Amino acid sequence: MAAQRRKKEIQDETLIDLAQAKVSAEHFLERNSKMLIGILVGLFVIVGGYLFYTYMIVEPRQKEAVEQMFQAEIQFEKDSFDLALNNPGGGYAGFLEIIDQYGGTRAANTAKYYAGISYLNLGNFEEAIRYLEDFSPKDDITKAMKLGALGDAYAEQNDLDKALSQYQKAANAGDNALLTPYYLMKVGQLSEMQNNFSEARKAYERIRDEYPTADEGVDIEKYIVRLDAKEGKG
Repeated sequence: MAAQRRKKEIQDETLIDLAQAKVSAEHFLERNSKMLIGILVGLFVIVGGYLFYTYMIVEPRQKEAVEQMFQAEIQFEKDSFDLALNNPGGGYAGFLEIIDQYGGTRAANTAKYYAGISYLNLGNFEEAIRYLEDFSPKDDITKAMKLGALGDAYAEQNDLDKALSQYQKAANAGDNALLTPYYLMKVGQLSEMQNNFSEARKAYERIRDEYPTADEGVDIEKYIVRLDAKEGKG
């Protein structure tokens, strides 16, 4: 009997607690209804504003930018880099105008990469670095391509330490059977040029062990043998 009474007391206490919680919640809602409504309205405005901006402003500009950039991409593929940058013809915008007129769009971001590579090929390495630095890659592949291009630009300026740093970052940006061994080879060759044989060996051996079927992996042993000779191991 005592156990049953205790069980009933616990149940009654639980019901009382639940009732008190309900009353407390109701009082909270009554006291703070204006604040809660304000928060909900604020959230609605923020979400609604974001959706409006995205679908009514950003996306139409993105579509227009893509259409405008088409001719510049054709000139880029033809290695007509100056035309791609400034005047691709047909009344279409070059990469520089896309960047200027359609800032904030994905197309403008892509145009920064194109502009950087165009300037790199034109020998204007400062501008190449500026546009490549501004480009925001969206995946490991484009990140590696950006870093590798920066390495090329610094190498052309004979800033070999910065070039090596960029190549190392490019090689470690992701695991890609095409790009990773390509930039590892650049790391190895540049390190070897600077007599940093241990760093060169690490790069060459990684190609040998991880990418033996890549173009760089086919003849990688001759680079390792050459290092052995330089280090007196041959």
